[in-house]
Amino acid sequence: MNWKTVRNKEPAGNKPVKTRKVRKRALKKMQKAGMKKMMIGLIIFLALMMVSAAAAVIFFLAPEEDYDGTVPHMDLSELTENVAEEMTKEDIGEGVVDHIITAGSAVWESFHKRPKSYDLKEEDAAGFASITQCIINPDTKRISITVEGDGIPKSDDKYYYLFALNTYDSGISEGSDYIARDYKDNVASFSAALNYNLAGSRLYKKFVIAVKKDGKYIQVSGPKYITNPEAIARYTSVYQEPASKKGLLVDPNRLRGNELDDLGVKQAAYNIPVARLLGPTTSAAYPTIYYTYNGKTYAFNGQVVAEYDIVFSTLTAKGITTTAIILNNYSSSYTQLIHPRARGGGSAPYYMFNGAEESGVEYMAAIGSFLAERYSDNKHGRISNWVIANEINARKEWNHMEYTDIETYVEEYAKAFRVFYTAIKSVSSSARVYISLDQQWDRNIKNNTNYDGRDILDEFNQNITAKGNIDWGLAQHPYNVPLTEARTWKASKYVEHNAGTSMITMANIEVLVNYMKQEQFLTDDGQVRSILISELGYTSHAGEAYQAAAYAYAYYKIAAYDEIDGFLLNRETDAAEEVAQGLAFGLTTSGGGHKQIYNVFKYIDTPEHAAYTEFAKDVIGISNWSEIIR
Repeated sequence: MNWKTVRNKEPAGNKPVKTRKVRKRALKKMQKAGMKKMMIGLIIFLALMMVSAAAAVIFFLAPEEDYDGTVPHMDLSELTENVAEEMTKEDIGEGVVDHIITAGSAVWESFHKRPKSYDLKEEDAAGFASITQCIINPDTKRISITVEGDGIPKSDDKYYYLFALNTYDSGISEGSDYIARDYKDNVASFSAALNYNLAGSRLYKKFVIAVKKDGKYIQVSGPKYITNPEAIARYTSVYQEPASKKGLLVDPNRLRGNELDDLGVKQAAYNIPVARLLGPTTSAAYPTIYYTYNGKTYAFNGQVVAEYDIVFSTLTAKGITTTAIILNNYSSSYTQLIHPRARGGGSAPYYMFNGAEESGVEYMAAIGSFLAERYSDNKHGRISNWVIANEINARKEWNHMEYTDIETYVEEYAKAFRVFYTAIKSVSSSARVYISLDQQWDRNIKNNTNYDGRDILDEFNQNITAKGNIDWGLAQHPYNVPLTEARTWKASKYVEHNAGTSMITMANIEVLVNYMKQEQFLTDDGQVRSILISELGYTSHAGEAYQAAAYAYAYYKIAAYDEIDGFLLNRETDAAEEVAQGLAFGLTTSGGGHKQIYNVFKYIDTPEHAAYTEFAKDVIGISNWSEIIR
């Protein structure tokens, strides 16, 4: 009823007093109806709030030790029974009471699904939960971490805590502060600032999850590092795919001539002993380069850097895909780069990088970032591949550190490798970063103080996978056994065609390829990791025909395996110190004279290759090149 209706129904001549009474009765009726609806709405609201609040109190405030994963039966209809008797469909509409019961049941069901809680034993705590993702969010550039577990550990409160540790930390230090927290559940998520290139940078940190128990933080997960540093890369151009697999360890003294053009070199390798780069220079023409990284400033030798600029810019201008080998040579001025357990000295020219101390990590990060920034475009040249250290399984000869068990040795190398990897990839997203192994594969020599390549590879892969899988590659050196023997096709008791072979040479290179095709070695997207034959040479000491035939044999075999991305021959020019040992590896003599291998190398990836390699079939004892492929 409304007032207009009342007026229309008034008989003519009625007194105004009667009209006012009608109006008052109508108003009271409307007010009563309105109050009833308001009260019903309030009751509905309170009923829902009561159900939600009751469940919330149980879920968030009940002590964890009182919850054993079982939930008593609860009939929520009792909460609304009296309300329902007073309500009619006309009052509140179809199904409202059912909705109240359904909503309350949903809240109660959520509590029913609450993860079961477990008593936490400190000695087993570190394996309770797993960090399943540790990345830089590409949109926010913040660290995004996900942790998963089957149930939740009992502790002083309802939270998981995220800590950022240093590379060399073994656990959470007393007095450390957490950087984020989230409610404990089967899945928890964290977000934290990256602080890229600031004094408080977390780019190189490893992250762990903890709970607070008896007033102190207990680690409940293993450590994980950031796995996608390329998300913040300044240089994002695609990888510089080489025109062929043909590569060479170039002679810097021949860069400015036309020999590399004549040879048609498509890939090149060059060494960078890092201690040479560091320190001021007094040259006015090549002033010191000051580089600030993570809040600290480092001095790079301008004259030495200029030498590398010439090498890498020349190679890039020629369209050559370049590989740089980062080596840790000794300098008394920069001992912080030498691992503490390598400072005692050894016969090796290069040392284990220092990921065990703050100063070592800082210097490696700065060097890696500086080199990647300088050589990621065409201004100073572009480096596409980076190899960290040389033949790391040959501890005594090439990567000195005092002898220890293989797990410790690989852990120390993996720390350093990851620092360089992260520094390089955070600048150049398409760069590839490799570990280096020689031909000693599965020798199992008693009391051997070096390590077998197979064991290093297994342990390295396991270490990296456990702490945050990254896209590492393998740079292999499958030299002949012995090095003075050029005939790689010659039978040897050390060379077998199975994973238990003592040595890997080009005669059985398929063993390495098949080994890397195993599921545990694949990248996260199911691809075989990049394999680079980054160093391999054959001596002409016993005759140039053997050397040339050996190169043809190796190249044709590598060409048959798509998993191998390049073959960098050692070397362009004979080195006098190697020739004295019977290792005349060069395409040319020290005087510049061309050997027979020169033209084999020149034409091997051209349509004319057969004319320059036909002779090798007779030398090897085959009638068709398909005979060497397994």
